[in-house]
Amino acid sequence: MLKLIFLFFAATFLFVSLNVSANELPEYCVQDCEVTYGTVLGKSVSGIEAYSNCNNRCVNPAPYFIDETFTGIKWQCVEYARRWLLVNHGVVYGDVDVAADIWQLDSVVTPDKKHSKPFASILNGEKDRSIQRGDLLIYSRAFLDTGHVAVVVKVDEKNQRVYLAEQNFDNQSWEGDFARDIPYVIHDDGIWLLDPYLIGWKRVLND
Repeated sequence: MLKLIFLFFAATFLFVSLNVSANELPEYCVQDCEVTYGTVLGKSVSGIEAYSNCNNRCVNPAPYFIDETFTGIKWQCVEYARRWLLVNHGVVYGDVDVAADIWQLDSVVTPDKKHSKPFASILNGEKDRSIQRGDLLIYSRAFLDTGHVAVVVKVDEKNQRVYLAEQNFDNQSWEGDFARDIPYVIHDDGIWLLDPYLIGWKRVLND
């Protein structure tokens, strides 16, 4: 009998806990989701998972950390790009109000803030400048009043396409190890990525 009472109260506690957790999400994070909030949408070839933010209106202030290093609030595009840099390059960029503000940053730092590296800005179509894996595409505030950031995970020079990993763009499940791909053309010795609102890309420069 005592065992049954214990199991009843344990099940009740679990049910209440789950409901409380669900109720903590803002309304926009549980309604009209493209994919349920927090669902894994895909994983880049380097193993960085992207999660659904439900839709572009959802803002959940819950922070995310990797080994005590803050990567951003769940599951915004800024968080994914910062997490990708942390895992792949051991650096992060500073706090920004919106994704478009990343364009203004000129350095990235190690989690202990003891070392920094230049964070270059390359305009879309800039002459004699390439694009490569690890670059961050930055979109202007004209896109959703916030801009957007996506990580270049592959460049196909033969077919002139760039493959991206990202969060909170369309919140759709990935079909492979990338979220989407966009074409580019070469004109006047510059690479032009054919994507609306794109300013250009940021690149971490090694010493």
